Amino acid sequence: MAARPIATLTVSFGLVSIPVKLYSATEASRAISFNLLHKACGSRLKQQYVCMKEDVIVPREDMVKGYEFEKDQYVQFTPEELKLLEEAGTHTADIAEFVPIESIDPVYFDKAYYLAPDKGGAKPYALLSKALRESKRCALGRWAARGKQYIVMIRPSSHDGQDGLVMQQLLYAGEVRSIKELEIPDTEVKDAELKLAQQLIEQQASDKFDPSTYTDEVRARVEAAVQKKVEGQEITMAEEPEGGAEVIDLMEALRASLDKRKAPALAKAADSERKAPRRAQQAEAAPKKAARK
Repeated sequence: MAARPIATLTVSFGLVSIPVKLYSATEASRAISFNLLHKACGSRLKQQYVCMKEDVIVPREDMVKGYEFEKDQYVQFTPEELKLLEEAGTHTADIAEFVPIESIDPVYFDKAYYLAPDKGGAKPYALLSKALRESKRCALGRWAARGKQYIVMIRPSSHDGQDGLVMQQLLYAGEVRSIKELEIPDTEVKDAELKLAQQLIEQQASDKFDPSTYTDEVRARVEAAVQKKVEGQEITMAEEPEGGAEVIDLMEALRASLDKRKAPALAKAADSERKAPRRAQQAEAAPKKAARK
């Protein structure tokens, strides 16, 4: 089934305007979710809000939103006041600058959208896509929607062999914690350790990321368990693995990892060497067999 756009907008840079259609790039609906049920009868539960002071259920029409400015101290806002504070949707993503793609740490990445050209936008869309790809840059700008203002990055994409543009929402600086908050001690790395680590990386290196090689095993287990439950079967619980990895010498761990990766390759090479004489004999015998016929 063809994808359906969730919105239309205009990407603007300089005096160039590109009408585009917006598509969600991910499918949150595919996530497995569970409902809360009454254990006794299996019926769905209804959420209710209880006043902590009076211990009574509060209906929705008696609720207001409040901001806690001190412990248990709130200022209230009416729906009308909150509406006035919202950002008006402009249906435009205004590009402010172009930066190298590698200069943006993926930790800032939030929700992603695909962009496709709308009516009359094919030519400028293709131009922006190719220009970004060849310059190895992405566009940064702002986009207002759903009452909020977002930083967006527009970058070229070749997902599934199809060239196009992705609009990636970015987090604001205040929404990303600094890694300086962590306690990471300065530690010396020996040349021999670094060399072994690099060899291990090279052994497991791939030219590109192929997401199809990774599957959600937890989702598969949940789906299988759900099906068993539907069919009236019981689920057997597997024993939990022992916790805690064994602490061993770093150099020994690196060497063991390399040997583990080398073993299948050596076995495959040895198997090929064993089969080579047999294939040569078969090739040599083939003309003689044909001549006898």
